[in-house]
Amino acid sequence: MSESLPTRSRAVAAALRSAGIEGEIVVLPDAAHTAALAAAALGVEVGAIANSLVFWSDDEPLLVMTSGAHRVDTAALAARLGRGGIRRATPEQVLAATGQPIGGVAPSGHPSPLATIVDEDLAAFPRIWAAGGTPHTVFPLTFDDLVRLTGGTVAKVD
Repeated sequence: MSESLPTRSRAVAAALRSAGIEGEIVVLPDAAHTAALAAAALGVEVGAIANSLVFWSDDEPLLVMTSGAHRVDTAALAARLGRGGIRRATPEQVLAATGQPIGGVAPSGHPSPLATIVDEDLAAFPRIWAAGGTPHTVFPLTFDDLVRLTGGTVAKVD
């Protein structure tokens, strides 16, 4: 583990190693708060960016790992999951649930595991990129690695 990584990214790197995922965290020169910025910085399609979006549903956080190519249809997803509703978490709720800031939320390295939905559309890409705990860090992995890392449920999210 590189000591030059930000503290939050070191926690993510430890979670990746623990899960047997080989992708290394990359520090970007500029913050990539959006999928479009991350895709441009990496030279990949925006759909290959796995956005980590935190929602609040049934009084608990819900992490949705979605393709950067589209938005989450919260009403449709709530109906598919049999939940009372899904709404965006506040920045304070995101930080409390993940220990990471909006724009840099990783799929792992959180204080405790989160219920996670993984967008089925991410399976179309041989390699996807996810945030590494800060808006300046990302890492590559496969769709199967993402599902295994998060313990997530694969579903249609748009």
